[in-house]
Amino acid sequence: MNGRKACIIAAGISKFGVRQAHFVDMFQEAAKVCFDDIPALKPKDVDGILVATSLGGRNATQVNAAPVIAERLGIKPRSMCTRLDTLCAGGSSGIILAKGLIESGIADIVMVTGGEKLYTPQKWEVFYSEINVVDHDWDGAQGLGLPPPFFAMHAKDHMKRFGTTKEQLAAVSVANYNYGAVNPTAQYQKKLTLEEAMAAPSVVPPLTLYDCCPITDGAAAVIIASEEKAKEFTDRPLVYVRGTAQVSLNSVSANWPGGDNFSDWPHLKLAGERAYQMAKVKPEDINVAQTHDCFTISEVIEMEELGFCKKGDGGPYVASGAINLGGKVPINTDGGLLSCGHPFGATGIRQGAEIMKQLQGRAINQVKDASVGLTHNLSGACAEHTVLIYGLEPVK
Repeated sequence: MNGRKACIIAAGISKFGVRQAHFVDMFQEAAKVCFDDIPALKPKDVDGILVATSLGGRNATQVNAAPVIAERLGIKPRSMCTRLDTLCAGGSSGIILAKGLIESGIADIVMVTGGEKLYTPQKWEVFYSEINVVDHDWDGAQGLGLPPPFFAMHAKDHMKRFGTTKEQLAAVSVANYNYGAVNPTAQYQKKLTLEEAMAAPSVVPPLTLYDCCPITDGAAAVIIASEEKAKEFTDRPLVYVRGTAQVSLNSVSANWPGGDNFSDWPHLKLAGERAYQMAKVKPEDINVAQTHDCFTISEVIEMEELGFCKKGDGGPYVASGAINLGGKVPINTDGGLLSCGHPFGATGIRQGAEIMKQLQGRAINQVKDASVGLTHNLSGACAEHTVLIYGLEPVK
């Protein structure tokens, strides 16, 4: 390391949802918003691009997406131009790699962009493709790549071990939908009551419609720059990428096969501990967080493994209002996956964008005096966990 510090300085998000737009169109939409967010910086100033997408080749028939997207965005990469795929954590993985490129001196300004075109003329293809996210020959053949039944097992186990209730799961839906109701780029912009959430149709018991994030088209983009370059292009408060970690212990889940339960996520606990250590902070220092609420049970377990509450207390914790504005740690303040939707490669970037705006004091659902924020993704069938910590001060 040569003392250089990486900062997130601009962000743009396309409209998420069921889109008629082409795969690349949504990347252009997100990039335009990103460049408009920092008018002094132009595409020619960007020397690297990282493109996060998992199904671009399958659903949009666009392989080798990075140079195509770079050309469409007017970027001429001189340090790095590559695509990456860690499914749900592709965007966060890109931010981690951009941090490394910048802090090592290989690059000065990198755009990290990601997105998916998940809706296709035959909707069944989306679910068929999701089986490919696990070990295709061993696990996919048993249907383990389908998220709702897999996470229903996690929910049932947590309920059995700790007494977690459907009302507590619904509290996550209500909080995140109500955050997303005022987010113009969210797939669902509607208020939700506890009564509506409890009355929703079943998907896979105990999970109902509002316990599950939707299938989504969309893209997002951020600019990561060295501290020195950032100061040339913006006078906003700098948001530093302070700590990162990514942990994978098994191709399907850390507790599959051979584990005795689904409610302990040791890979997330380890990722959180490593990110906290790198950032030189503790769980109690986090003012706002974006976690991977692909299902409501996910957010419950994430509260525990990230150290926001004790193991087994995730249900009462989310139901207490701790995740709401004014609570202990407001979570998913732009609506999260449940409301915004989940175009895999875009999600970690959307999360980083929200934390940047929170720390700069320009978020829609603003957390008062936020100075340290966290993002978290799980990937695939809970096989991999990625944690990033951002702050208004660099690590010293």
